[in-house]
Amino acid sequence: MNKLDSKQYLTVKQLSEKYPAFPASGIRHLIFHAKAKNFENCLIRVGKKVLVDSEKFSAWIESHRNATQQGA
Repeated sequence: MNKLDSKQYLTVKQLSEKYPAFPASGIRHLIFHAKAKNFENCLIRVGKKVLVDSEKFSAWIESHRNATQQGA
C-alpha cells in the first residue's frame, strides 16, 4: 500500500457532509482565502479540481481550538 492509498482527499461537498458544521459555502470561502487563512496546506489542486486532505483539515481545526484556548 502506498502513501496515497491511506490519504482521504475529499471534494467540497464530501467534506461538508463529513463535517456538517462547515457548510460548502464556508469551505469555498476558506479555499478562496486559503493563503490568508493558512489553509493552503490542506488543499490538493489537480487541474481545476480542488480537493481537501481530510487529515490536514482536522489538524487545521485543532490548531484553531488551541489558539483560542491559549488566548483565553
